[in-house]
Amino acid sequence: MTSRNPQSAEARRQLIEFISSDAVFHGDFTLTSGKKASYYVDLRKVSLDHRVAPLIGQVMLDLIADVPDVVAVGGMTMGADPIATAVLHQGAARGLAYDAFVVRKEPKDHGRGKQVEGPDVAGKRVIVLEDTSTTGGSPLKAIEALRAVGAEIAAVAVVVDRDTGAREVIEAAGVPYLAAIGLKDLGLS
Repeated sequence: MTSRNPQSAEARRQLIEFISSDAVFHGDFTLTSGKKASYYVDLRKVSLDHRVAPLIGQVMLDLIADVPDVVAVGGMTMGADPIATAVLHQGAARGLAYDAFVVRKEPKDHGRGKQVEGPDVAGKRVIVLEDTSTTGGSPLKAIEALRAVGAEIAAVAVVVDRDTGAREVIEAAGVPYLAAIGLKDLGLS
């Protein structure tokens, strides 16, 4: 991860601490993939917390800093929504102009019938965000919807990578995969 400001390492350290203490749950869990796990990372416990959201924005901005010409960030609702908002706000605080978008699970059946909400992304480079990635299924679904409206996918960027195959699936689809935090960082590997 590229360091763009003097507080980058400290923001990342604090984010890892918050995730470890407030968003990692131990027990028996069934993941979206159907696989069983002895822990669960519930990033919504921290991504919607006023203390942690700014840290997520800072860390994700540093993660995507070297991806050129990106105008918007977002992904599948609900996991990506607070991440995209954090990037939008922290980016604005740094004088950067990242818009945010939301990808619905299905196109609306009323109004304008859109699946991708927010500023128009046709012909623009975007980054698909994800809070925690296990299989890569949600980013792939977002990529499909974004390509259908003419967006160019610059990368997929996740806050926590569970190291369970998402990177390989996304890269096999021809999209660069970036992860801010891994299981090792959280003491889970």
